[in-house]
Amino acid sequence: MKFVIIGGDAAGMSAASRAKRTDPDMDVVVLEQTHDVSYSACGMPYNIADPQRDMEKLVVRKAEVFIEKNKINLLTGHRVTAIDRAAKKISGITIEGDPFVFDYDKLFIATGAAPVIHDLPGFDLPQVMVLKSLEDGKRIKEYIIQKNIKKAVIIGMGYIALEMCEAFEKRGVKISMVKPGPVFLPWLFSDLADVVYEELIHMGVDIHSGHSVQKIEPLGNGVQVICENLTLEADLVLAAFGVKPCSGMAKNAGLDLGMSGSIAVDKYLQTSDKDIFAAGDCADAYHVVTDSKCWIPLALRANRAGWAVADNVCGTRTCLQGVAGTSVFKVFSLEVARSGLNFKEALDAGFDPVENTVKTRSRAHGQPCSTPIHINMVADKKTGRLLGTQMLGKEGVVHRINAVAVALQCKMTVEDFSQTDLAYAPPFGPVWDPLLTAANQLIKKI
Repeated sequence: MKFVIIGGDAAGMSAASRAKRTDPDMDVVVLEQTHDVSYSACGMPYNIADPQRDMEKLVVRKAEVFIEKNKINLLTGHRVTAIDRAAKKISGITIEGDPFVFDYDKLFIATGAAPVIHDLPGFDLPQVMVLKSLEDGKRIKEYIIQKNIKKAVIIGMGYIALEMCEAFEKRGVKISMVKPGPVFLPWLFSDLADVVYEELIHMGVDIHSGHSVQKIEPLGNGVQVICENLTLEADLVLAAFGVKPCSGMAKNAGLDLGMSGSIAVDKYLQTSDKDIFAAGDCADAYHVVTDSKCWIPLALRANRAGWAVADNVCGTRTCLQGVAGTSVFKVFSLEVARSGLNFKEALDAGFDPVENTVKTRSRAHGQPCSTPIHINMVADKKTGRLLGTQMLGKEGVVHRINAVAVALQCKMTVEDFSQTDLAYAPPFGPVWDPLLTAANQLIKKI
């Protein structure tokens, strides 16, 4: 069997490695358009923050290792441009401009996601950058040093934007953030979003919500970001509008698309063509709470789905239950976490949602260094089922959210969750864990 994989990052290399372990004689070909494979993209903001750390430290495994040790036919600098489903062939062009064609028995599309870039004047200027690939990270890090960057404008206020605030601040860069929407973090419960907002203000970040960027113009060695009723000067602009699935090639090949234009797959990661699979940030998934399709591009899903694709290609029928959208990020001293649905998402999904917010402590009474933890918990009033949780604080948040993720996976009620035997010791939390306190208070509303 010839197993061809388009894309050499998390999902693609996970599938290639597992397929080769399962069937060493299988002809596994991976085509990656860049020269980087298997690296920690999520670590880039923290690497940029430290001028002493080499960006290459984020590479988990070099291409040569996959080729020599795993015997994978990994070809970097190969950009696939078309899929011919009838002939079962893919074609493309190398970075040197040479065309290529490969046939396949089974095809795996793992093309990931790409940064959203608005078609506005000035976004092609050299001072305007995105952060998605390892090359992007290297470019930003080198530019900060070479140009002695002192002022940056971040367009957008998503995960990458917020994480890069800390990276810029550690490099002595003054930060301004701007976005068109009037609400700072619309997906986060307002009381929690206010805490994040105050943290950013405290750290000297200027926040400008409700301003649409119209254009970017050169200004000396830097630029000026021109918005409605606002102009911001910068040495560097980070465009952090978010990402979109790289599904154009699949669409051109006639494959069905799903949520947000991602490639539609079933629970076995199979597309509308039985010989083509898709997974990672380019493909959709099922949500464990709603059992409906969603598009939530996250690293664990990509790696796990890559394994599942390899199993299915090798003959072991493997199904993935789905995702809960569990995510965490750091904003200066704050840990922010979520899993499942917020109130509005629950309402849109057809539930009868009820929510409650508590403010408790990260450690037991009397313990030094105890800090506040804010928790917003959502449930279905009719069934009592736990639907989602958001939480933030300066400690004890990130790993607590995993308990919620397990509860959502098991479709627990809030009452069931309130009876779970969570660990207790004074340095780590109160007798009544913050999550149990939140659950007990929500039961009253249910």
